[in-house]
Amino acid sequence: MRQFKTESKKLLDLMINSIYTNKEIFLRELISNASDAVDKLNFRSLYDESIKLDEGDLAIRVAFDRDARTITISDNGIGMTEEELERNLGTIAHSGSEEFKEANAQSQGDAVDIIGQFGVGFYSAFMVASKVRVVSRAYGEDAAHVWESDGLEGYTIEPGERASHGTDVILTVRDNEPGRDGEEGESYDRYLSEWGLKDLIKRYSNYVRYPIQMMVTKSRQKPKPEDAGDDYKPEYEDYEELETINSMTPIWKKHSSDVSEEDYNEFYKSTFHDYEDPARTISFHAEGALEYDALLFVPGRAPFDLYSKDYEKGLALYSSNVMIMEKCAELVPDYYNFVRGVVDSADVSLNISRETLQHDRQLRAIARRVEKKITSELEDMRDNNREVYEKFFENFGRGIKFGIYNSYGSKASELGDLLLFWSAKEQKMVTLAEYAKAMPEGQKAIYYAVGDDRERLAKMPVVTGVLARGYDVLLCTQDVDEFTFQAMREYVARDMPKVYEDDAAREAAQKAQADGAEPEVEDRRLELKNVATGDLDLATDDEKKDAEEATKEHEDLFGALKEALGDKVEKVAVSSRLVNEGEAPACITTEGPVSLEMEKVFKQGPEGGMPGVPQAQRVLELNAKHPVFQKLVAAQDAGDSDKLKLYAGLLYDQALLVEGMLPEDPVAFAQNVCELM
Repeated sequence: MRQFKTESKKLLDLMINSIYTNKEIFLRELISNASDAVDKLNFRSLYDESIKLDEGDLAIRVAFDRDARTITISDNGIGMTEEELERNLGTIAHSGSEEFKEANAQSQGDAVDIIGQFGVGFYSAFMVASKVRVVSRAYGEDAAHVWESDGLEGYTIEPGERASHGTDVILTVRDNEPGRDGEEGESYDRYLSEWGLKDLIKRYSNYVRYPIQMMVTKSRQKPKPEDAGDDYKPEYEDYEELETINSMTPIWKKHSSDVSEEDYNEFYKSTFHDYEDPARTISFHAEGALEYDALLFVPGRAPFDLYSKDYEKGLALYSSNVMIMEKCAELVPDYYNFVRGVVDSADVSLNISRETLQHDRQLRAIARRVEKKITSELEDMRDNNREVYEKFFENFGRGIKFGIYNSYGSKASELGDLLLFWSAKEQKMVTLAEYAKAMPEGQKAIYYAVGDDRERLAKMPVVTGVLARGYDVLLCTQDVDEFTFQAMREYVARDMPKVYEDDAAREAAQKAQADGAEPEVEDRRLELKNVATGDLDLATDDEKKDAEEATKEHEDLFGALKEALGDKVEKVAVSSRLVNEGEAPACITTEGPVSLEMEKVFKQGPEGGMPGVPQAQRVLELNAKHPVFQKLVAAQDAGDSDKLKLYAGLLYDQALLVEGMLPEDPVAFAQNVCELM
């Protein structure tokens, strides 16, 4: 028995029980080692003319024996001498592959793709094996040698037999472990099945550059006997056939011009288990400090669990065609969590287990480029395939809006132009840039209304009042909309027609344009205003004067109405939104940062019934031109406080109903209506 050339027991125990967290990657590591061995022989043949190789014969074989509880990984690569077995397997954390890479760094090029780095991948076998036997014959040697260990104290190396060069790694799989103390046991039988091994190969090693082959069981119909009668029923038999399990060539490393749209679609649907084609395929190769390939997909529909807490975002991360992480969350921001795909880079620094990354800086650099590419592709979709983009936004726009809100508006400049909202004036979905381009001269803000139904919003007095003045209103029906707008605060509209400070400057610009000059443009900051909050400053001078006079003349009336409504409202005032007899008699607006819709969202949350939930500061605005206002004045002049209180409650509850909110006391509201009838 030879001892490992380190503090073996302690270090080997660390390798087996601490470095790796996922036992099933043992096959990935052993196949990667086999691929390296084949690569080394292939590279050597490039400069050693005595080595005659048919690259079509280079392969990796995987086999299992359920009865003997063994798994065998074989290659016909360069093999190892007795000294190399001693050095590579007897010394933990000595990497022959890393040594090879360093020695041939200047000359290996694309002909080889050495995967190993740390010299510990082999020892992952002991996570599932009670004993590991390695039979290896170096190329050009006549004798083979056998390395064997139970992974506890040491190993043996003895002469052995192998028909040709290469290596066999034979694992004796552990017995199943029963569960104890309520904990689930460990079943190792799953590795001793055709399906289990094929699944691991396809998941982790599907794109290793050499064929990974297995004998697989298939079924075929037996020939029909010559003397079979008319009632003969076909009979079937099982047979075994050598099959290549892996795909070898990753689709993302092919030039996009060499891959058809159908090929991309089929890869997406089979890899990510979707039945619809993707809405967009994004393929690119990056060079520089980091070299990597990326193949991304924008799904054609939203996954059913996209907005659930169980949904996992992330792109599959590969290094040298070997999957490192199935979902690397750091590669995409939360607002692009719907994007699926693959990033493959040999330059990322992996930790010793190759399960996670070592340097966040490299990952952040890739993530920034991926994010910019996604944004660019979405902008192109928005501008050149609007129908598809509107369907995309219907599926995933909520997440983009939340990205602006969640970043406290810092992502507004990057994501704001991707947003779509329904235009009450245009009767279609528009971007903020399109809204701004269509604004009448002199408009200084973007107006929006928030509610749960577009048709109801379009009929609300606060919306119709703004539309009547010639300004468009964006009708927003998602609960995140107002939070998004408040985080943005304003929108910078690019290349807007320049607004001149005086007539002289305007006339000079018009003369210059008449002489052939290009029209002047400027970037304009537009405030985002909820039509149901604050003072929109849309009233004309005459309307402002009328409102001031009505307020002063009926000051006692407003005081009486406020007293009748109590804490329900902050104040009662003449409306600058409702100024015509044919408009609504009253509406509810709010002051401060919390709107009625935001209040509804807060109340629907987990702490909705708790004290301290933010409340909207409500204002009851009255239309001084409406006949109902004259009824209020008459009741005040007559000193009929009971009727005034009844009118105040009805107007307030009616305005709530228009906003899509129930009166605080529906029974009292119904009784008041009956009393008036």
